[in-house]
Amino acid sequence: PRHMGRSSGGSELAMALSPGRCPDCPAPERGGDAGAICSVPHLGIAVDERDAAFTPGGAALVGRGIPHAQLARWGRTGKGCASPLALQLFTDGITNKLVACYTEEGMGDAVLVRVYGRKTELFVDRETELRNFQVLRAHGCAPDLYCAFHNGLCYQFLPGIALGPDHVRDPHIFRLVAQQMARVHAIHANGSLPKPILWQKLHKYLTLVKMDLSPKVSNPSLQDMPSLEVLEHELAWMKETLSQLGSPVVLCHNDLLCKNIIYDQTRGQVHFIDYEYTGSNYQAFDIGNHFNEFAGVKEVDYGLYPSKETQLQWLHSYLQAFKQLTQGERGGTEVSREELEALYVQVNKFALASHFLWACWGLIQDKYSTIDFNFLR
Repeated sequence: PRHMGRSSGGSELAMALSPGRCPDCPAPERGGDAGAICSVPHLGIAVDERDAAFTPGGAALVGRGIPHAQLARWGRTGKGCASPLALQLFTDGITNKLVACYTEEGMGDAVLVRVYGRKTELFVDRETELRNFQVLRAHGCAPDLYCAFHNGLCYQFLPGIALGPDHVRDPHIFRLVAQQMARVHAIHANGSLPKPILWQKLHKYLTLVKMDLSPKVSNPSLQDMPSLEVLEHELAWMKETLSQLGSPVVLCHNDLLCKNIIYDQTRGQVHFIDYEYTGSNYQAFDIGNHFNEFAGVKEVDYGLYPSKETQLQWLHSYLQAFKQLTQGERGGTEVSREELEALYVQVNKFALASHFLWACWGLIQDKYSTIDFNFLR
């Protein structure tokens, strides 16, 4: 992931038409209403992100934040001898620290603990993240969430592989990704449409950049950066131009890079992880941001940005699924060439806003992050 590094069948897609039940809730959910979402335990524990051994805070989570059924699976209930708990640090993350706790060799019983990176609260609303995690879980689009603590979350491990640039270009896999994104986008499709978070977030990021770079620092890596005046002008232009395109406002992941997609080949499913930036946004932004991520993160190659032919195939799968989820069989799932072309134009224009947002984000991370990653580059 930037932070860590469903099925195509009609019955799976139909799940989003009528949200399922959370296994721990006595009443069915209704569109993610507050009363339908399970409460999550909050523990008064902080885990030091710099502690490679993941102690003592991580060890305390095992005793207090994990459900009884999981503890029993690990052999950590009663007075018997407990199975030794193995830890694995995932090294792909460039914002947070992610650790898997497990006893089985294949990690089939793993639980994930995510520790927030330093100063990430500057650009991530943790209460909103927790809320969105629960909404996605209530609709079958996220793993079980076990507990929250001062600077992180503990949740269910999803088996599979994190995708790479080659995977997201595979037609079989990218159709699954398109359909899963449609499931997320359909969650609030029949409710009131809130405002997109894009402009508020962009203004916030640019304000943070101003605070950090004014007066301009002497870092030679920043000499080619546009002036703050140019950035403000570009932001104003984007807002004026993109807000007129008519892209629907839906519940978006907003950070669908390759490593935030888990592919379970055994079940033929994909799952999205990491909901730090999830929120109401333009449909075309979420898709355009994902297309930008075809280029990779650490070794970026924009020659990998999907061709128009690939995009139209992807968008066709997405629109078919989105129509089925929001209109049902009565509305039909036929996708016209005009619809495809219109969404194609919207997506590639909103991809500009994605570049702008993550550029500002990178400048902020360069100042505050303790993770070894060249954010300026």
